[in-house]
Amino acid sequence: MNRLARFAWIVVAWNLVVIGWGAYVRATGSGAGCGQHWPLCNGEIVPRAPAIATIIELTHRLTSGLALLALLALVVAVWRSRPAGHPARRAAGWSMLFMLTEAGVGAGLVLFELVADNASLARALFMAVHLANTFLLLGAMTLTARWLEDGPAGTSLERRGGRAAIVGLLTLGVLVVSVSGAVAALGDTLFPATSLAHALEQDLSPTSHALLRLRVIHPTLAVIVALALIVIAPRLPIDGDETHGGGAPGHGLGPGARVALLAGLQAALGGLNVLLLAPVWLQLVHLLVADLLWMAVVLLGAAALAGRAPVRHVAVAAAADAPSLG
Repeated sequence: MNRLARFAWIVVAWNLVVIGWGAYVRATGSGAGCGQHWPLCNGEIVPRAPAIATIIELTHRLTSGLALLALLALVVAVWRSRPAGHPARRAAGWSMLFMLTEAGVGAGLVLFELVADNASLARALFMAVHLANTFLLLGAMTLTARWLEDGPAGTSLERRGGRAAIVGLLTLGVLVVSVSGAVAALGDTLFPATSLAHALEQDLSPTSHALLRLRVIHPTLAVIVALALIVIAPRLPIDGDETHGGGAPGHGLGPGARVALLAGLQAALGGLNVLLLAPVWLQLVHLLVADLLWMAVVLLGAAALAGRAPVRHVAVAAAADAPSLG
């Protein structure tokens, strides 16, 4: 793996940390830690004698700012080292766009006070958009890193219409399940249950808050999509791989097998989350595996739709890697 690709994967990993910390902000009700101020915190650059909630929220903002700077450095390096038309340049550009919209959605949550104990449907909608944008950002950064590695780059739909449809449906399924999970997690945070029986009563009562009645949708969708991933992903054709997505014996897991494994793990964690009444630590683990599953599905789609990289792209990339980071 070349240096620029390694740096891109580091940027992806850092963003996983930022995403996890953002979930911790929501789960601990610390979203109002900086008041109705953005980008300042309680009207100050560095708050004096901050409360715990303020420290948690401010830490999230600082780590998000570092993520933005790291991505900016990556985008500049990619555009300097890769020729026009290289797919990594497009993916890096989309990454920056989604990073900016991510900041915009986060700012909206604070400025419109859709944080802490706010239980409005507007907040649920914002959370759904926030999660969708986060996944699009993570997917674009994942493709940037993948297409910076050695080997074929880019995608091609030529003679792959059916395969593209399958990839699209699997990707959409994971995205929809994850969005419903964000809404379910918000309901768990705002209306914690005292027992499994209490949780079921909340879900089924016609007088419960809408967030609780929506919560039951998530596990239903999750089971359906997980089964689809487990059955379909390892069988998805990948050019040049006679085992399709499963991986050849002795060569580790293929992209399809990784998706199936993560889908099974995520389903198990979801069941445990329900049984244990969604403790914060398990919510964070559940989200991390959801992120990894999304990345695995994106990489599977890229492998299934891979097009042959032009020779000049490979040659120019190899020659440019040494000075790519300045």
